[in-house]
Amino acid sequence: MTFFYWSGEEVQEGDRVTLHGQPAHVETIANPSSGYDDYLVKEHGGGVMIVEPKNFGRAFINEPHTYEDLDFVSRL
Repeated sequence: MTFFYWSGEEVQEGDRVTLHGQPAHVETIANPSSGYDDYLVKEHGGGVMIVEPKNFGRAFINEPHTYEDLDFVSRL
């Protein structure tokens, strides 16, 4: 399973993003098809963990392609 942003780019670990307008980055991709086996996959079917230190800390988004307030900025 591949995850995408609202704008169509593929989500990758380390991506720089904004979450509700605040700078953030993609910490982890919980991808069930890659063998990632933990609570996030079992309970939510996978998704992405976003680190946004100012307001949220960490936010798990299980369907990033539908989340309009998560914007791709750049990739290293």
